[in-house]
Amino acid sequence: MAKIKANLIGEKILSNVKPAFDLFSSQRFGEQVGEKIQYSLVEAFYLIEEKKLELYWKDKKLKEKEVLHIFEKIDKKLHVKYTVFCDLRKRGYIVKTALKFGAEFRVYDKGKTVGDNHARWILFPVSENSIMTWHDFSAKNRVAHSTNKTLLIAIVDEESDVSYYEVKWTRP
Repeated sequence: MAKIKANLIGEKILSNVKPAFDLFSSQRFGEQVGEKIQYSLVEAFYLIEEKKLELYWKDKKLKEKEVLHIFEKIDKKLHVKYTVFCDLRKRGYIVKTALKFGAEFRVYDKGKTVGDNHARWILFPVSENSIMTWHDFSAKNRVAHSTNKTLLIAIVDEESDVSYYEVKWTRP
């Protein structure tokens, strides 16, 4: 497969080349926005590391280190999000952004098709060094409950290992 050529425009990563649409159709990377595929920061960086995407800014091809530097300026939590994204993609899950749901990611069961099925989980990646209050935990749980999804919290430790905790509502 030919590499995807994408452009960094502000904080958006966009491509309108055939390989971008092919990868979207086969593996659900990116979101179709009109006549283009738009990638999240973690999706774009994942594809760059996998040698499937080249990112350009003002007609200049960016090196991987330059991309990482730019993305970390845009999103201070990039490392934690990216670690979780990579772990789940390598396990065969489809991971998409969930900003409109008030979460970082939505995660689809293995084998499910985005668009034909609903995500199973709303995912919040956190560093093991971060603090989550009961109020924060309750708010995350309410978001999952109100979207009819199960809350999944991914904790990333200092060695970049990920532990997942699934939280479900129960009725007495």
